Formats: sequence, C-alpha cells, structure tokens
Amino acid sequence: MLNQKTILASLIGLVVLTSSAVAEMPASHSMKTNEFHRIEQPLSLKVAVTVGGLALIGIELWWFIYSKSKVAPTKLTNNE
Repeated sequence: MLNQKTILASLIGLVVLTSSAVAEMPASHSMKTNEFHRIEQPLSLKVAVTVGGLALIGIELWWFIYSKSKVAPTKLTNNE
C-alpha cells in the first residue's frame, strides 16, 4: 500500500506543476481565441516538408513489410 511520504510527494508535485502552468498563461491569450493570422510559407519549404513526410512513410512501410525474417513453415506430423 502507498505510504504517507509517497502520497505527500505526489500532492506536492501536482500542486507545483499546476501552479507553474497557471502562472505562465498570459491574460491576453484567453481574450484572442477566435483570431488567426495566416503565415505564408515559401513553396520550397512546403515541398520539402511534403517530400520528407512521404519519405518517412515510405521507409516505415518498407521496414514493416520487408524486415520480417523469413521463417520456413514447420512440418506437421501425425502422431496417432
């Protein structure tokens, strides 16, 4: 069962984490929730990110399909 030191340390950690998260949130952030600003990215960056993502997907698929070791099927014998 949990002892008192573990429970107390968990509660203190939780209080410290929540208090620091609340202290870092600026008040003006909550006021502008429906305003978005469009940031234009260069076409070369868009292409590079797209190609990089497709390459990573391709590598993952290649690894998943071709990295399996080829195991010969075992012979079943009738032991009747």
